[in-house]
Amino acid sequence: DPDNFTPANPLVTPVHIQPEWYFLFAYAILRSIPNKLGGVIALVLSIAILLILPFSDNSKFRGIQFYPINQFLFWSLLVVVILLTWIGARPVEDPYILVGQILT
Repeated sequence: DPDNFTPANPLVTPVHIQPEWYFLFAYAILRSIPNKLGGVIALVLSIAILLILPFSDNSKFRGIQFYPINQFLFWSLLVVVILLTWIGARPVEDPYILVGQILT
């Protein structure tokens, strides 16, 4: 990695810093919301919703094929996470900022 051989400057943060690929969706959420506390709350809620949803329905589960709305929501969630991961890897520029805010 050629970045390891460049001298460090403690006064300037490099522009190209980004997290590993599995944290890119969270990075996109954090940078889409201008308020720091709002970004942290949105990130926590995006993860907490996955923990809360299984306990929200008490009916007997029959399989995903009987719930077409749930199928649509699942695939929508998957597409949004993939797009947020892609947006997190892009630079902070005009079209990516707006798309990240819409997806968040």
